[in-house]
Amino acid sequence: MHKYLTILLVALFATSACSAEDKPAAAPAAAPAATTTAKHWTEGQDYFLVQPPQPPAGDKVQVLEVFSYACPHCAHFQPYAEELKGKLPAGATFELMPAIFQPGWEPFARAFYAAKSLGVLDKTHQALFDAIHRDHQPLRTIDDLANTFYANYGVSAGNFLSTASSFVVEGELQQSTQAVRAFGVDATPTLIIDGKYRVTGNPERGIGFPEMVQITLDLAGKEAAAKKGK
Repeated sequence: MHKYLTILLVALFATSACSAEDKPAAAPAAAPAATTTAKHWTEGQDYFLVQPPQPPAGDKVQVLEVFSYACPHCAHFQPYAEELKGKLPAGATFELMPAIFQPGWEPFARAFYAAKSLGVLDKTHQALFDAIHRDHQPLRTIDDLANTFYANYGVSAGNFLSTASSFVVEGELQQSTQAVRAFGVDATPTLIIDGKYRVTGNPERGIGFPEMVQITLDLAGKEAAAKKGK
């Protein structure tokens, strides 16, 4: 269990990411630091092309965060995700996609889609990070989540469990698993910009969470301008 860290230490620690080999651990969320100053980002080092591209449907630029509630680094990233959403250019959207890198992550991905289907995701997204990583609640199974967490948000355990095991949620889990693989994501949090670019933390390049936000904003702005010019 991580203890409370200063913002400076969090910023240093936040250059890491959860991968398939990591196990869930508690971690506090940090307030966003000032956005990094503009610089030239290098393709293949600071961000990567998705090969082949996986363009989303629609005319808007999609910024997609691949995450897991089980990932402590995703909990760290939450304030930066909020900052990013508020700074996206017109014509861009921010969306979430849960990853399943190990069996213990599957209940959280299932819970995400159930909460989305039941219309409580906006109320529960940050709260679930807090419950796991700040309050250290023992939420490990879908039953734990239904009975101990989501029941506090006006959703009966029975309704939540039936939704979480529905055909629709099963299909969404399958689609997201395929998409995460197609995007080449092997760590969380990762940002995917319009199905074309992949951005993740890179300590060797000095890419922490503020830099991830700025790279994503720059790429989203580039894509938005290109679509506007068509």
